[in-house]
Amino acid sequence: MHRDDRIRAGVNVFVIRKGKLLLGKRLHAYGAGTWGLPGGHLEYKEAMTDAARRELREETGLRARRLTFANLVNNAHQAHHYLQVGFLAAGVQGTPKRREPEKCATWAWFDLKKLPKNLFIGHRAQIRAFARKRAFAED
Repeated sequence: MHRDDRIRAGVNVFVIRKGKLLLGKRLHAYGAGTWGLPGGHLEYKEAMTDAARRELREETGLRARRLTFANLVNNAHQAHHYLQVGFLAAGVQGTPKRREPEKCATWAWFDLKKLPKNLFIGHRAQIRAFARKRAFAED
């Protein structure tokens, strides 16, 4: 395994509808077959909320009227070190679509108390922290 000394920033979005969290089943990517949040990498000189809006739109077609900070997870357990920043989306309307079918098999809604066992390793601590209403976690 190749060591990488860079710290990357992941920006993820929590979309809640009727008490359920939107998750996508990853496909043809690291963590294929696991469930993760809509999100992705923060681009150079991009505002975090802009990245969250962009990723949500690119992956699901959904648009959020407002995004508020939800949590930060220091995810340093693998070959790559990530700071995962989560935002809660408000004012979201529409139905999630597979806008990137090569990356996502399906979108589904899950009760926060009955999440799937196979959560994406990069989002696992972040989703659990969100469910426990914690703003920070180390993984």
